[in-house]
Amino acid sequence: MLSVTQAESTILDLVQPLEDTETVNLLSAINPILAQPVTSNLDFPYWDNAAMDGYAVRYDDVRHAPATLTIVEEIPAGYQPQVRIKPRTAARIFTGAMVPEGADTIVMQEHTTRIGNEVTILTSPKPGEFLRQKGSFYQANAPLLTPGIALNEADIAVLATVGCHQFTVYRRPRVAIFSTGNELVSPGTQLQPGQIIDSNQYALAAFVQKNGAIPICMGIVPDDPVLLKATIEKTITTSDLLLSTGGVYVRNYDYM
Repeated sequence: MLSVTQAESTILDLVQPLEDTETVNLLSAINPILAQPVTSNLDFPYWDNAAMDGYAVRYDDVRHAPATLTIVEEIPAGYQPQVRIKPRTAARIFTGAMVPEGADTIVMQEHTTRIGNEVTILTSPKPGEFLRQKGSFYQANAPLLTPGIALNEADIAVLATVGCHQFTVYRRPRVAIFSTGNELVSPGTQLQPGQIIDSNQYALAAFVQKNGAIPICMGIVPDDPVLLKATIEKTITTSDLLLSTGGVYVRNYDYM
């Protein structure tokens, strides 16, 4: 009789890594293993943008507070600024909006007062405060994600952010599962004396799917050597791995 360790070693020694790959998109990727490196030709942030609602200013104009500036433009998210920030001017800006040329600092609105088209900066900010610079998180063409990692939801968000809508992953393994035993019946079947419900097959299918493979449920195979052999022969040609459940070793009617 083999020990569990010996049996495990025998199985793992026969396993060969899957080399097949496939191209998937952002919505079809389910627990994929990345097969090729990913880079992007986009910087992130894509451009200088505001990390706070407030005013885009030149730091030199507000290093000493209070300082009153003329508002020359209002910049919501998704709008391209049209006016350059010159000395003693400012732009009203909102979180995520593109920072206009000439501005190098964002003053949060809570540190200001506004009357008409003039804003008074009440507290001096730090240089570059609340301004996210272009490429500060990721610079174009730098390594982004490396092969061999299991992509999670955060990685998928990163891929979407840099415009990578398709990418190459290793094909998900196909795992065939069947249960054996004359006493087994499927869930939902009216139990007869001596029968038990097959639960292992469904637990294994859920486990396989959770770990990124594709379960192929083959159902229940009776204790019949001919049927067992035929099922195994069919299964090993259509799957990468076969899991059977139900063998109990010493039993006159168990042929697994």
